[in-house]
Amino acid sequence: MAILTSHTLNGIDGTHASGILVKLIELNGKTIFSSKMDQGGRLKQHVKPELINVSSEFELTFYTGEYWSERGYDQIMNQIVLRFRMPDPDASYHMPIIISPNAYSTWWSN
Repeated sequence: MAILTSHTLNGIDGTHASGILVKLIELNGKTIFSSKMDQGGRLKQHVKPELINVSSEFELTFYTGEYWSERGYDQIMNQIVLRFRMPDPDASYHMPIIISPNAYSTWWSN
């Protein structure tokens, strides 16, 4: 079983960005999961091997618009989308992201 994790950090004040809606979809349109970042700005989801097509690409979408709107920022970027593959259905995929109203930074580790 794959484990997909993330950590969202507010790039303005360094706090954990909690409550952000996150969805994982296979690019064929199939939703794998929909969840929210916890109080610590963290996400941990187990993905069953039968849900992972190793030749597919996936999108992990962070719906950040509401998060920034609640903090008084009016931005045109309402989502951040990470597109990636999961070549090993039993691996761990960790994709943290630092978010700001007009930019973001991300990386991958396992």
